[in-house]
Amino acid sequence: MSSTTAVPTEPDTGSVRRVPVREEYRFRDRTTLANGTGDSITVQYGRFQLHMERLGLGRRAMLLRLADEWLDDDAVQHLVATVEGENSILRAQVLLRRLVTHAWLRRRLSAGNRPLLEIDPQGLGASVLPPPARHRPGVRYRMSRLARIDADGEVLSALSPAHAVVVGCPDPRVAGLLAVAAAQGCDLDRAAAVLGVSAPVAGRVLDELLSAGIVTEPGGTATPAVFWSPAELEVHHRSRVGRHALPVGGTYRFRDRLPAEPLRRTFPDAPATDLPEPDLDAIAATEPALTDVIRARRSIRAHDDAHPITVDRLAEFLYRVQATRPAGAHDGIEVGHRPYPGGGGLYELEIYPLVLSCAGLSPGLYHYDGTAHQLRLLAPPGPLTERMAGYARAAAAMAGPPQVLLVITARVGRLMWKYEGIGYPMILKHSGVLTELMYLVATAMGLAPCALGSGDSAAFAELSGIDPLAEPAVADFALGSPYPKEPR
Repeated sequence: MSSTTAVPTEPDTGSVRRVPVREEYRFRDRTTLANGTGDSITVQYGRFQLHMERLGLGRRAMLLRLADEWLDDDAVQHLVATVEGENSILRAQVLLRRLVTHAWLRRRLSAGNRPLLEIDPQGLGASVLPPPARHRPGVRYRMSRLARIDADGEVLSALSPAHAVVVGCPDPRVAGLLAVAAAQGCDLDRAAAVLGVSAPVAGRVLDELLSAGIVTEPGGTATPAVFWSPAELEVHHRSRVGRHALPVGGTYRFRDRLPAEPLRRTFPDAPATDLPEPDLDAIAATEPALTDVIRARRSIRAHDDAHPITVDRLAEFLYRVQATRPAGAHDGIEVGHRPYPGGGGLYELEIYPLVLSCAGLSPGLYHYDGTAHQLRLLAPPGPLTERMAGYARAAAAMAGPPQVLLVITARVGRLMWKYEGIGYPMILKHSGVLTELMYLVATAMGLAPCALGSGDSAAFAELSGIDPLAEPAVADFALGSPYPKEPR
């Protein structure tokens, strides 16, 4: 029910008037309603459906109005009483509360006719909404370090990836309140002054911001959230279902907008080097067993530069980790097969060897074409190759630069043409799978492998001339020849 509190309308003179504080409701954006047989209605939001039967005229009228406009409890009561009678009001109120509890509805907090906040759930179901929080007088609340503010159309919105709601700020003074909370903290009295409302109204605003994780009480004990950055937490939650109702998976959202990228990544104008294809049957007959390889796997950070890796050994390694066999088209996009698993058979990862010391191969940045088993030279040695090698040496804690630095990139358009919400996490998972395969193959071949925690993506983009938004570098792997083992 609507409540009434005193709201200052002229703060300089201190005059106040009684203004109702209203909580209003409306279906979430992009929700559709369809009439069924009899008095049934089906509510659709994304991949979720809610089918309701035996509604009666009052509840049907309420649902249809909620799809088009904001309603408070008084408006619901009046509507239901008018079309069906007062005896149906209670059933409509129960349905309204169930829709709110299960996050089918947005909520708007208004002071009189002045909207202050719009609370928009991101998931569906009774478990997705955060538990309500209550402010405490005298406590100075701060903007959460996980919170962020977005500009979407004419309304600013604030959200914390740790909570499954977005708070719209139709009143710009709410954004001012967040700025104060970020800069110096904000207690109840300060909130009332910034918003130009009474303390009870300001308390309601603080409660909503606390519940959504936008502001938080400073101090206290450390929680698991302290380990997360906002960006990492948001990517994690977006790629998992449950906390939001957004599309996830193979939605093919760009099917009618952009052509799918081909399986093979080509550089037709770059000089090509044909590589010898290894005899995998002969190799399998002499190499150690998989269990022995797994046991022996280690990161080796010292390369024998007096006897560098040869082009034949590099060719064998690249073939065994990235040889690509086309497998036709599926759902409008080319698919293929590689030695490691890849989501949908799309295989968005590419390998760019930065060769610093390799017998039989000139130094420079190359692209490995796993379909043709070729290397194509993209850039000769220079300051940028030295910069990348220097960062790799430091990242791997090596005494000198690696003989070969394998830069792994992702053709994001190839993967995200099909997959929505999980694209970048899939890229990272594929990078991990490929990295492990590189370790096992290098160990079996007696080479020196070492995965890097990071790499100089900006230098790679400048050196290769590849748009970092179209094909960013996502992983790096040092490879070379090890020093001979000393006899026991």
